[in-house]
Amino acid sequence: MQTSSAFRVVGLPIEPFVPLFSLSDAELAKHDARRYVADHKPGFPCRVSLVDAEPDERVILLPFAHHACKSPYQSSGPIFVREQARPVTLKTGELPQVVRGRLLSIRGYDADGLMLDADVAEGSELERHIQRFFADSRIAYLHLHNARPGCYSCRVERA
Repeated sequence: MQTSSAFRVVGLPIEPFVPLFSLSDAELAKHDARRYVADHKPGFPCRVSLVDAEPDERVILLPFAHHACKSPYQSSGPIFVREQARPVTLKTGELPQVVRGRLLSIRGYDADGLMLDADVAEGSELERHIQRFFADSRIAYLHLHNARPGCYSCRVERA
């Protein structure tokens, strides 16, 4: 879906996570990571493919520095990655279902990683909020978080 504000939702690259899938559970624990089998949907949102894992699909839960910048707002938190994840390339203005059905925390950052604005919104209203954030030319990118558990979801960039 296209909107008047050109934006692109970006998932994480798969490469940093590939080695984890061959590790034993004990080896994963050394990385503060855990292997799970999804037992319901939604509930195990993959940050690479930007889709929820299907029931019986294997995922890894691990800590991830999603805002690794030189600012007081640097941040990390838990993310899920599906074992069968493939990187996603979304069209300009396209929102994945994984964000549409959730309550989201939206955080707007400038080019130096300083937060300039934040809000909470239903995913079904996300386009309107993205337009409002990007109407401020100082905002370089957005981070979306699932508001209730607080975990990082994805990045929104100007297209």
